[in-house]
Amino acid sequence: MVERKIGSRLMVYDRTCGGPWGLPGLTFSWRVGGVLYRALGRLDDWKGVASWPEALDWLLARSREERIAEIQFWGHGNWGCVLIDRVPLDVRALEPGHPWHERLVALREHLVPGGSALWWFRTCETFGTARGHAFARAWTRFFGCRAAGHTHVIGPWQSGLHSLGPGEEPHWPVEEGVPPEARSGRRHALWSGPRMPNTITCLHGRVPPGF
Repeated sequence: MVERKIGSRLMVYDRTCGGPWGLPGLTFSWRVGGVLYRALGRLDDWKGVASWPEALDWLLARSREERIAEIQFWGHGNWGCVLIDRVPLDVRALEPGHPWHERLVALREHLVPGGSALWWFRTCETFGTARGHAFARAWTRFFGCRAAGHTHVIGPWQSGLHSLGPGEEPHWPVEEGVPPEARSGRRHALWSGPRMPNTITCLHGRVPPGF
């Protein structure tokens, strides 16, 4: 039985993360991943961007003809935010008056209806700590759709993957992925690994049921 397509699956990645001295960096890995995912039929389109306005404008333009079923963002993150070129997108962008707010409101209207769309932040630690809980809660309620994100630093292994629907409360512990030394100033989460909770690999193209 052929699965009926209900909307486009799109990915944006941060194209500003090149390696030092002209060597390949994370941008190269994300670009290769986009090519692979599209070849496997997991994405309908993808684009490297250098700013959040560029990302949002591309998503809006790409969804004029067909609503969006899934948006993946591949880039850097921190507790409660995601970054392009080190510029954070966090809950402040959901408030009227923020320079990106109108774009986000418009993009909300381009998602498939009924709460079935998905934002997947394939970024380090965005859903970790109380800030990550607040981000997940605000994002899903603003867009009226599901969102997924990680509580750990991710790479080939991607741990602490959780998803939240609109109106739901985060079900994962606020301390998940947080090392004890974070209380004394550490600014990043634990690394992902096969024995960490809710772990997938970079080759997984779907959020597993129950995550």
